[in-house]
Amino acid sequence: MDTPNIVEQLTQQRDRIVAAIEALTGGRTRRASSAKPRKRRKMSAAAKKRLSLAAKKRWAKAKKAGKNRL
Repeated sequence: MDTPNIVEQLTQQRDRIVAAIEALTGGRTRRASSAKPRKRRKMSAAAKKRLSLAAKKRWAKAKKAGKNRL
């Protein structure tokens, strides 16, 4: 098998496909890098405190019961 020849043919085929897509879309192609990043949700300090206290309560209950896991 002539690997460099196969790679060259695949590269040429890819270039033809990209050119065809650009011709059909008018040069506008979708790329992952152009997508807007999703905004992260922010948790309030009060919510964090509630979650922390609830977790501590669960672990204390498990520890009292002698369990290593919940």
